[in-house]
Amino acid sequence: MATLSNTPKVKLGIVGVSRDCFPLSLTRTRLTKLMNALKKHSVQAERCAVVIENENNALKAVSDLVRKGCNAAVIYLGNFGPEGPATVFAERFPGPAMVCAAAEENKAVLAADRGDALCGLLSCSYNLGLRRLAAYIPQSPVGLPGELAGSIADFEHIARVIIGVQNLKIFGFGPRPADFFACNSPIQPLMDLGVEVMENSELDLYRVFRNAGTKKKEIRTVATDMKKQLGRQGCPYPDLLPKLAQFEIALLDFLTDNLGASEFGVFANKCWPAFPGEFGFVPCYVNGRLAERGIPVACEVDLYGALSEYIAQLASLQPATLLDVNNSVPKDVLGDGADLKGAGLADLFMGFHCGNTCSSCMKTCSMKYQLIMNRLMEGGGKADITRGTLEGQLRPGPITMFRLQADSDGELSSYIANGQILDIDCCSFGGIGIFAIPGFARFYRHVLIAGRFPHHAAVAFEKIGKILHDAVSLMGIDDIGVPLSPTMLYDGENPFELFDSWQ
Repeated sequence: MATLSNTPKVKLGIVGVSRDCFPLSLTRTRLTKLMNALKKHSVQAERCAVVIENENNALKAVSDLVRKGCNAAVIYLGNFGPEGPATVFAERFPGPAMVCAAAEENKAVLAADRGDALCGLLSCSYNLGLRRLAAYIPQSPVGLPGELAGSIADFEHIARVIIGVQNLKIFGFGPRPADFFACNSPIQPLMDLGVEVMENSELDLYRVFRNAGTKKKEIRTVATDMKKQLGRQGCPYPDLLPKLAQFEIALLDFLTDNLGASEFGVFANKCWPAFPGEFGFVPCYVNGRLAERGIPVACEVDLYGALSEYIAQLASLQPATLLDVNNSVPKDVLGDGADLKGAGLADLFMGFHCGNTCSSCMKTCSMKYQLIMNRLMEGGGKADITRGTLEGQLRPGPITMFRLQADSDGELSSYIANGQILDIDCCSFGGIGIFAIPGFARFYRHVLIAGRFPHHAAVAFEKIGKILHDAVSLMGIDDIGVPLSPTMLYDGENPFELFDSWQ
């Protein structure tokens, strides 16, 4: 996994609970076995020194784990457990919580050492509802230590998403271009998630950029790093690198100076039509370099796109990108016998953007100019102000596409789909790849279009659909679109089109 700045580090705490009419030793013994299983799964966690039997224990347990630096907690029912004190702990602990319970090990324990945690978990869940608390409860919440260890490992990723979102600030520069009203960004739902928003003008951005021009030594250092990263074949415009370096320094300076009470920050910046003419370049390559460091920069002032890309980064612990769900794939691009990874031709699409995907997420890449803007702003002539994209074929392999969005009424919804980027030349320009997602044609029509989602999708270069679904659900979002099997209908789908036997 990549080492990313601007990303929370999760430190798990494990606290056992025990109902006072059950032997305390039962929870302690089972907790020891769970901690050993976590070590075998390479999950690092702090064991709470307190086992919770009453509310005073719950308060002491919170203090113990906070003192140990824990920012996420697992409540482990070693037996039935006291539902009141257990949920008091969840309410007071300053971080996301997971609840799971011990299964009975064998028939020998049934005579006198039965834990009854299956029953206790129902009571705990009811009490979480009474307190209006959201806790992560895995698909199989009652299990033996080795089984629960895998779920706790998943929770570490889920907790990272929750902690990151609740401590995030999104910096926006400029209003959305007139042709991109689809990237609407109602602020209230972001604030409800715990996300801070700071919106600024393009003039603010230009001033920050000009101020960074005084840092000559830093500009030379960053420009040298850019040249090294691009390599001899990938750097056709060495004269442009100092400008791009100055812009990168400007954004990083602004992030440092304006985080305020937040811990993490991302950007959603206007990048056209005025930007190239005033700044003298397009910012795509710089956007990708910051994403590679863990600081996504969404195009076209797409605040929810920036948030979606950051969530994908948190769930995968790898740089992510933001792409247009862009165009269909002609059959002659594929060649004979292409492996479509379970998808049909109609399920393929090209994910594209001008050149904002970082180099580590590309198979091939070099700096170029933005062809569409060049036609618009430079008449299709020799490129100058439209230079600065990073173009080539996206890295083939497993992916997850993801979007979290609020509609014009302020209602949050999401979609998640696992798939593959095919190792096939797209025969086109930009940062681009052929995506294969089984069932995508119906998913596109009945989730993306019917759900009124924008054209931008966050892409993680790993299959993390399971983690994202649980994380988004824990945020309180119930409307999560996913690809359905051929035998299941989407809301509003015409059954007479889906089932041939009904014709």
